Amino acid sequence: MPIQRPSIRGSWALFTREEKRNIMIYILGIMLYKFGLEAFNGSLIALATNRYDNEAKLAGRPAITFGRIGLLQGLNQAFQCVGSILIAPLIKLYPTRAVLSVAIFFFGLLTAILLIVDASTGGTLKPAGAKSSDFSYYGKFNTDGIIPLFCFTGIFYGMVELIRRVIPRDIVGGNVQKLRRMDAMVHIFYEIAGTGAAFCTSLALIPRFGTNYAFIITPILFTLASITWFFISNLDFHKSEGTGILKDKPTYVKALVGSGWLFLRSIYVGMKIVLTSRKFIWLLPAYSFALYGHRFLENSICPLIARRYLGNSAWSQIMVGGSNFGELLGALFVFLFTDFIRTPMPWLRLDSVMLLIVWYLATWYPPMGQVKYAWMVAGTFIPVSFGWAAGDVSLAAYIQASLARLESGQTDVSALGAVMAFLYSSYIVFYAIMSSVLGKYVDRVSARNNADVHEAIRNIAGVQFTVLTIVVFAATFIPKGAFALNPHMLYDQELDHDIKSGSDSDSLDGMEKKDMDQNEVRRGDELPIVT
Repeated sequence: MPIQRPSIRGSWALFTREEKRNIMIYILGIMLYKFGLEAFNGSLIALATNRYDNEAKLAGRPAITFGRIGLLQGLNQAFQCVGSILIAPLIKLYPTRAVLSVAIFFFGLLTAILLIVDASTGGTLKPAGAKSSDFSYYGKFNTDGIIPLFCFTGIFYGMVELIRRVIPRDIVGGNVQKLRRMDAMVHIFYEIAGTGAAFCTSLALIPRFGTNYAFIITPILFTLASITWFFISNLDFHKSEGTGILKDKPTYVKALVGSGWLFLRSIYVGMKIVLTSRKFIWLLPAYSFALYGHRFLENSICPLIARRYLGNSAWSQIMVGGSNFGELLGALFVFLFTDFIRTPMPWLRLDSVMLLIVWYLATWYPPMGQVKYAWMVAGTFIPVSFGWAAGDVSLAAYIQASLARLESGQTDVSALGAVMAFLYSSYIVFYAIMSSVLGKYVDRVSARNNADVHEAIRNIAGVQFTVLTIVVFAATFIPKGAFALNPHMLYDQELDHDIKSGSDSDSLDGMEKKDMDQNEVRRGDELPIVT
């Protein structure tokens, strides 16, 4: 089959008129969401870092900053797990766009609470001419109070983040070509907003308003995103009738019993699909562990380099901006070369190798207080995030297309929602544990070495990311057909067409039986052929 020259106009022409309308509305909402999210996360982490460091300095004790930051982020991730699991039953009961709109609206309300708390305890906007080490304008409240608030925002954050990985299938169906193009297109605009927001937060919002008020735009943008997403069509939504356990029960019983039951069922269904089949088991390291490495880079390593290497926590957003720009380029490449690279494997292998770039940080000694070195780090993070974004976009499309052809056999939990919930929750649990443990380790090294954290960077960046490289790279050779530089398809399954009712779908039980039969009859096929 001849390779077609990449064409943006040709890619857009693949979609129907209604699909184009929904995609444009969705992209507008996602850009508003991403801009507000970057302002909130970047400002809040910088605020907590400054407050914990300042409290330790005033009290004359060793700083516990990054242990607390790790705990803050870990608990937020754990609460994201609850939000992500709730999506599987909710998208069976309510239209996807309604769940998305409500979730982002309440997310915005929670972000406004911290602004109110800071103002009510004496906090003000950053005074003109205030130094980066002056935190006298902060509100007089216990810094640990940020932790429970950040936890509750995690519930809605998890809901929004997971539904972003589910809704493309609802908008364009199960055609993997459409899914790859839509996922890439959305990711491009998502990262345009993210890159702009990161630089805007670091270079304009924080210097002007201070870390305590830099996210004042977040509630406004989240509300606008909620209104925008509500105009997406219902996407052929049909409400589930429910199982025997929930039928004929009063509303309050459904709310109490149904939520717990569907929570457990979604975990079980997603775990069963992923862990009981060679076709999907590789998704755990390829998706969850790769996502962990990317988030750890932006949420843990960037603040550590900004504060301990360069002396200004706000500059972490410059590094995040470079990472976001790399994601933009990665998504753009997938969009342009989706006809040539048809599976996620080449991108995932590139992603795993690019992680090794962080080794230079362990032997790098930049002078404090010079912003140009933050830009240098941002530049080196571009190829790292390029590989991750390309792999993430392509892999998300593969998951959506594959599971669109797999019926879970459950009436209350979608197979796609359950699998994405399990994978995302696995990442969240892993991140919640590791961020807290490694944060405390960084504080011990910092206290022992008079704030020098190079030893810690060598282990939490270099060594840890090397392990991730090996695990993710090895996982790309698990599926049948993956032993090629650029596999044409996996499991001889053609995903480049829309699903016709009853023609392409498999049941979970049928998939398991099919795998067992193939293992018995065609054991010789297990030997990979390298091409």
